[in-house]
Amino acid sequence: MSFKRFDAEDLVIASEAVSAPVWSTGDPILSTLFTSSTQPNLESGKFYYDVYQTGSTLENAAVQFSIAYGDLDGSGSAPYNPSVVGKSPSSTIYGQYRTLVLGDEETSFSFGGVNQEYFYAIAIDRDRFKESLLPASFNLTLKNTSNKTLKLTDNSAAVTTVSYNDAGRVYQVVSGSNGTPYTGVNANGYTGTSGSYGLFLPDVGVILLNGAALDISGTAEGVALGTTRGTTNAGNPGKLFQLINSGSSFQLNYKETVTSQFVFARVRNSEFNYSTNPSYITGSGDLRISSMLDTPQSYITTVGMYNDNNELVAVAKLSRPLLKDFTKEALIRIKLDF
Repeated sequence: MSFKRFDAEDLVIASEAVSAPVWSTGDPILSTLFTSSTQPNLESGKFYYDVYQTGSTLENAAVQFSIAYGDLDGSGSAPYNPSVVGKSPSSTIYGQYRTLVLGDEETSFSFGGVNQEYFYAIAIDRDRFKESLLPASFNLTLKNTSNKTLKLTDNSAAVTTVSYNDAGRVYQVVSGSNGTPYTGVNANGYTGTSGSYGLFLPDVGVILLNGAALDISGTAEGVALGTTRGTTNAGNPGKLFQLINSGSSFQLNYKETVTSQFVFARVRNSEFNYSTNPSYITGSGDLRISSMLDTPQSYITTVGMYNDNNELVAVAKLSRPLLKDFTKEALIRIKLDF
């Protein structure tokens, strides 16, 4: 075994962004959705649904995202205590997302400059993405029972300055596709009176949909979602699930920055020509093959990388042995991803 210390110029760090579909199926579009048949009857089913790519009881079933309903006044779900008005699962969900997104317990949610008191949260399962969601890859089709469809995307392709809040980057959800608003009705892809259709928060994997915008009549800018507000369990998350399921098209990618370290092992013509295999040497210390004295040859198969304590920290294997003698030089590029 022969050793050589790497020089500073032999080490290079680089990074690149890679993206892939969020869904566990590997498909870019999630077109078939399932919920657990038992969830609507559970206490949790009154305020949020888990959505799967296949039947929830099947072996390969995995949660893709969840749908929750949040309401400032606690409407849409029964109160924890009938004598305490406004404190219910929907108000808790509203408060959780207000803290996560706005970082303020007093601020109201604003969708495209219009304050609203209730929303639907689509939270992508954390196992589905690594670093963040990819703006402009979000495309969601909603379809109601009257076959009215609404195609939603984020407006990342239309903004020149990115906005930030406590959840990181924030984009408006608009009518359109691939990050570009549809300007046929309104120039910015918003509704006329209810603001944008929601907020796209790629850094926390959350999409907040403006309930008031979706409740607009299906003959106008919405899909007549029909959010029920009151002191009873209204099953609002199930209503949004039906629109998503009928639309059969939910496209979303994630983005990951992969950092790589490149190590260049430079082998000059005078280096590593003699093998250190003990079988090459006789008991008296002579070469077993005398012709190897003047014309030695060796084969490089592995590059081991050691720290200053002589501890092996990484190994690079060549795809095939590399012949080395005094007439040849080699440059071996090693890529370490982390």
